[in-house]
Amino acid sequence: MSRAALLLLADGRFPAGGYAHSGGVEAAVAHNAVHDIHSLEAFCRGRLHTTGLTTAGLAAAAAAGCDPLVLDDAADARTPVPALRAVARKLGRQMMRAARATFPSAELDRLAAERPQGAHQPIVQGIAARAAGLTPRDAACAAAYEAVGGPATAAVRLLSLDPLAASWLLARLSTEADAVAANAAGAAARVETEGLDALPSASSPLLDITAEQHAAWTVRLFAS
Repeated sequence: MSRAALLLLADGRFPAGGYAHSGGVEAAVAHNAVHDIHSLEAFCRGRLHTTGLTTAGLAAAAAAGCDPLVLDDAADARTPVPALRAVARKLGRQMMRAARATFPSAELDRLAAERPQGAHQPIVQGIAARAAGLTPRDAACAAAYEAVGGPATAAVRLLSLDPLAASWLLARLSTEADAVAANAAGAAARVETEGLDALPSASSPLLDITAEQHAAWTVRLFAS
C-alpha cells in the first residue's frame, strides 16, 4: 500500500475510539497544570518523551514482527496503573475492529482470537501498520503523533483554545516526534539480539496518579 496508509492510521478520524480519550490532559486541566497553550506544550512534550516513547517502541516492535503476545505482556509491565491498562486494552479492542475492517490480516485475526478482551493499543497499531505495508518506523511515528495529538485536540475542547494554536503546537513538536519515532524504531530493531529490555520503558508517575484519580470521577468529558 502507499504511504497514505500511514496518514489514515494516524488520523484522529480513524474509528479507533481515540477521540473519546484525553491522554491525561483532562485531569491536568482540573489540577490547573494545563491552562493555556504554553502549559499544554509542556504537558505534550513530557508525554511524548515518556508514554509516547514507550508506546512507539511497542508499536514498532509489533510492526517488525515480534510475537504480539509477548509484546502485550511487555506492555502490561510498562503500564503499572490498572486504570491505564484498562484504557489501553479498550482502545486496542476498538482499534482491532477498525484495523481488521480496513487492513484485513491473518495476524490481526489471530491476535483478536487470542486476546478477546483486547490487546494493548500500540500492539494492535503496530500489526495494523504491518498489514498496511508500513515500516516499524512508520508505526512508531503514528504512535508518537497520537501521544501528542490526542491531548492537544482534547485541550481545545476543555479550554476553548484556538484550534490554530493547537495546530501550531503539533507542528512545533513534529521534529521531536520524529526523533522519538526513530529512537523507538531503533530499539525495536535490537529486540532480536537484546530481547525486550531493548524497548523503551519510560514512565510518568504523575500521569499514572492522575489517571487513577480521573477513573474515579463521576462526571467527566473524556473516558481517560
